[in-house]
Amino acid sequence: MIIDFHTHAFPDKIAKPTIDFLASKSGYVPYSDGSVQGLISLMDTGNIDKSVLLPVVTKPSQFSSVNKFAAELNNTDRIWSFGGIHPYDETPEAHLDEIKSMGLYGIKLHPDYQNAFIDDEKYIRIIRYAISIGLAVITHSGVDDGCEGDVKCTPDRVLRVLDKIYKGSTPDEPRLILAHGGGFKMYTEVMEKLCGLPVYFDLAYISEFTDADTLFSIIRTHGADKILFASDSPWSDPNTSADRIRSLPLTEKELHMIFYKNALSILRK
Repeated sequence: MIIDFHTHAFPDKIAKPTIDFLASKSGYVPYSDGSVQGLISLMDTGNIDKSVLLPVVTKPSQFSSVNKFAAELNNTDRIWSFGGIHPYDETPEAHLDEIKSMGLYGIKLHPDYQNAFIDDEKYIRIIRYAISIGLAVITHSGVDDGCEGDVKCTPDRVLRVLDKIYKGSTPDEPRLILAHGGGFKMYTEVMEKLCGLPVYFDLAYISEFTDADTLFSIIRTHGADKILFASDSPWSDPNTSADRIRSLPLTEKELHMIFYKNALSILRK
């Protein structure tokens, strides 16, 4: 079984213009048109059983439309969905309760697109409450090639988040996930400061575009029990991403954890 824990898709009427805009900002070449059918087609080429959809709310007014779309796809044949919320949301607890009541599995945060640092008190409030009601939280971490300015989620800022959320204790069940290997293009800091801590890393985008030694070091240093297979579809090809993980000198037990067991644990399946 393979679960792709980090994917994106958009309603048909906005999929292509959205993908075209994001591609122009980042310089990345998409592997699909950004539609749901485009996502499923990529899943088929890579023999992906399930994908976790991660919507991003880029302004507070998008809350209802973004989460309605996510909920419509959630628990369909091939897709499980997270919800989204913006740090400047005026009623975050009520909206997080709504996300929970919709059956969504967690929330996706993107500090660069949402123009706030991950250790901002607005995010801390959201993360703390989301975790308290059983929602998982995944955030973009590290560099975003489509965004200028200071990196909004660095390893040092993540350390401050963990300190504020857990206050020095170790959670029985980690619920925070750092996308892109804990910090895209910040791997030395990730291995020095974050590896071994009670957070998950997903391998979105980095599994295909990071050298094998670095990728393997991140997995082994952090522990395969806290690593999630992810492609960042449509920004990389899930088939190529999966093959890259298989090519590493990992044990069968580690591969099973990375490809699906850890995901099922987070999703409580």
